[in-house]
Amino acid sequence: MSEEEPNMSSGRKTTLSENTLFGMGNPLLDISAVVDKDFLDKFGLKPNDQILAEDKHKALFAEIVKRNKVEYHAGGSTQNSVKIAQWMIQKPHKVATFFGCIGTDHFGEILKKKAEEAHVDAHYYEQNEEPTGTCAACITGDNRSLVANLAAANCYKKEKHLDLDSNWDLVKKAKVYYIAGFFLTVSPESILKVAKHASDNNKIFCMNLSAPFISQFFKEPLMQVMPYVDILFGNETEAATFAKVLGFETEDIAEIAKRTQNLPKDNTKRQRVVVFTQGKDDTVATVGEGVTMFPVLDIDQNDIVDTNGAGDAFVGGFLSALVLEHPLEECIRAGHYAANVIIRRVGCTFPEKPDFQ
Repeated sequence: MSEEEPNMSSGRKTTLSENTLFGMGNPLLDISAVVDKDFLDKFGLKPNDQILAEDKHKALFAEIVKRNKVEYHAGGSTQNSVKIAQWMIQKPHKVATFFGCIGTDHFGEILKKKAEEAHVDAHYYEQNEEPTGTCAACITGDNRSLVANLAAANCYKKEKHLDLDSNWDLVKKAKVYYIAGFFLTVSPESILKVAKHASDNNKIFCMNLSAPFISQFFKEPLMQVMPYVDILFGNETEAATFAKVLGFETEDIAEIAKRTQNLPKDNTKRQRVVVFTQGKDDTVATVGEGVTMFPVLDIDQNDIVDTNGAGDAFVGGFLSALVLEHPLEECIRAGHYAANVIIRRVGCTFPEKPDFQ
């Protein structure tokens, strides 16, 4: 098992500076509370589900915060990943930078405070037309029903934020970039600007397929960014949908990884790496010309509390080793460790310090 492998980078100590890792995406405030079946029925929710909020859910957000045990966590896929990368790194603080859009409201203030507590250098674009995006996690027993209301997260503007010199300077400071596919629905032009910068300067640009609907309905912007992608993440379902949309005509995950690796690439100095997680099954990654399977850490089924943040956590762990210039297998090992910690807890939360060797 990978536990016994020697640390391949022990001879090389990379000192990290602030803003080495850059993330941009949809910042959401996760609001989790224990509710009862009546609450679910009132808003027409299934016990275990993930949906985007509709008009009928508007009152849900006002009502859930009145519950007695409400927990607030800075959420949103990319923000989760950079937060976990920062947690894995520990010191120095603010290795991770995050850009996204929030509202000028109470929830926005909470998001700022939470990012600060996580030692992430968050620079939000703040506007007052839409409220801060939220994701309500309605918990009943072992189940959680997620209702996401993007709101402000949908209002990110390249020219109002990313293009400002003070912000673009932070982008230029980074060596590794990560943007989840979810952001393709918000600001593909922002993604392209960052991706081209990374490619032109031989830095590492990472992206995530994020959800099947991204490949299905946002194929055009996704494929515009693809030539700049050095590392592509996804899970088995997203990989299968991506393959179908691109007409790969195979369901073999290793073959899909290989075909994805070989898609056109702008910066030929770096070979694309494709990493597909498969829940409890082996993680599949392209290594040079081949494809390698990396087993995940064993976990007792009874210890799994919530697998929802596992994908974000895997990426966060991976990025924490990547910024230290560790080899691929070490990055994957760090990803597996982080995911293993997160699935034992509700939401994308973690203990005070990692215990990763």
